[in-house]
Amino acid sequence: MRQSQDSLTIRSGGEGLFDITSKVEGWLAGQTIAIGILTLFCRHTSASLIIQENADPDVQSDLIDHFNRLAPQEPHLYRHGSEGPDDMPAHIRSALTATSLTIPVRHGRLALGTWQGIYLFEHRRRSHDREIVLHLIGEPS
Repeated sequence: MRQSQDSLTIRSGGEGLFDITSKVEGWLAGQTIAIGILTLFCRHTSASLIIQENADPDVQSDLIDHFNRLAPQEPHLYRHGSEGPDDMPAHIRSALTATSLTIPVRHGRLALGTWQGIYLFEHRRRSHDREIVLHLIGEPS
């Protein structure tokens, strides 16, 4: 059994979904493990990771709209506000999604479905540098 661990820093650009699939695939291509499990972990409490459709951009727009309705950026709704009016809604959105993902690796590639992509889901309004830890465990070919 072999392991490899690294991290990616992603500049979010503000609230939204950022496709990081190609960055993860690029890292994976440099590894010697052909079959195993890749875990991705977002080291932040106001951003998250999701696997979502990558073909129709309306999906991302609809997700953002839904989360804006679900956890609106309305300061009067929350006690916590010391980090800005978008911080508490960001924590709620992060709690409802995931800070880690586990993806099978087959033949040295992510075993994602045809229309699946990996997204950093930034819940804050301004740009942030987000660190994603990658941990791969498995066997070489």
